[in-house]
Amino acid sequence: MNHQHTFNYLKQFLTDERLAKIEHFAPESSDFVLPVMEDIFQFRNAAAIVRSVEACGFHKIVAMESENEFNPNLRVTKGAETWVEVEKLPHNLESLMEIKNRGYKILAVSPEKNATMLPDYEVKEPVALVFGTEKEGVTEEIVEFADETLAIPMYGFTRSFNVSVAAAICFYELKQKLIKSGLDYKLSEEKIGKMKVRWAVNSIPSGPQILAKYLKEQKI
Repeated sequence: MNHQHTFNYLKQFLTDERLAKIEHFAPESSDFVLPVMEDIFQFRNAAAIVRSVEACGFHKIVAMESENEFNPNLRVTKGAETWVEVEKLPHNLESLMEIKNRGYKILAVSPEKNATMLPDYEVKEPVALVFGTEKEGVTEEIVEFADETLAIPMYGFTRSFNVSVAAAICFYELKQKLIKSGLDYKLSEEKIGKMKVRWAVNSIPSGPQILAKYLKEQKI
C-alpha cells in the first residue's frame, strides 16, 4: 500500500477540522516510548492510560492479556481511542521478547533491582515501559527479564501510585526528556503515512469499508 496516495484519497471524506488536526499532530508522534500493560482489569484505568498515551504523542499501547481484556471506558478516553493503536499480545515473556526484538529496551516500572529513579533516567534508545497489574504490580518474572527497572520517587506514606497515574507521570516525564535530548525520536515518514491512514479510517463513518473498496479498486 502506498500510504500517502491512500491518505490523499481518504482526505475527501474528512472534515477540514479533522484533516487539520491529523496534519498537525502526526509529525509530533513518536514510538520511541512504547507502553506495555500487564493484564489491566479496571476499564477506567485502561481508559486513563490510553488518554495519557495520546496526550503525550506516543499513540500506541501493547496490552498483554491473560485473565482480563484491555477494554477502555470510552467516556473516560474522551475520544483518545480514535488515535491510539492497541496491540494485544499474550501475557508472557515470549511477547516481551518479541518487543525486545523490535529494538526496544525492556524497562519495568518497579522499585526492584536497584531501580533508577525516573528524574535520573537518561533516554538513549527506544524503551518499552512495562506497567504491572493493579493489585500485584509488575510480575516477578518480568522484573527479572527486564533490562532495567524504573521507579517514581515517593514523598509520602503512600508507597505507590495508581497504575494509570504512574503511567501518566512516566509518559510525560520521558516525553520532556526526549524533547531536550536531541535524539531523532519522531516517526519516520513511512510510519507517519501509515498512521495517518489509520487515523483517517477511524475518523470516517464506514471508514474500514471505504478503505477496503479503495484498495480493491487499486488491486493492492
